Amino acid sequence: MSLPKIPKNSSRQEMRKALIRLRMEMHRQEIRHESRQLLQPLQRIRGMSQTLQEGLGIKHAPLWGVAAVTLLGFLTGKGAKGGGLRNVSRWVGLGTALLPLIKLVMQGTSRKD
Repeated sequence: MSLPKIPKNSSRQEMRKALIRLRMEMHRQEIRHESRQLLQPLQRIRGMSQTLQEGLGIKHAPLWGVAAVTLLGFLTGKGAKGGGLRNVSRWVGLGTALLPLIKLVMQGTSRKD
């Protein structure tokens, strides 16, 4: 925090202005400090997720997570009684949902070769 320079023979009004500047700077510092403390848990979580992704070597980890949840939803969802057509439509929906992910995986393996 930089302190304002006050001349020796300053007027009462100048002293008031300097005091107000000091108070404003103090409030800014308090706000910065409080916001850092509020954001600290979020920063930790972000750091942990990045470390986890890097440690496991998983590319596009959020995409894989969505794919896993989608697959579990299709596989564990309740089907209609005797609804063979419904099961086919479920697998078609699963294929179309996972198609972008499959393309990404295929592009990733072709680049490595």
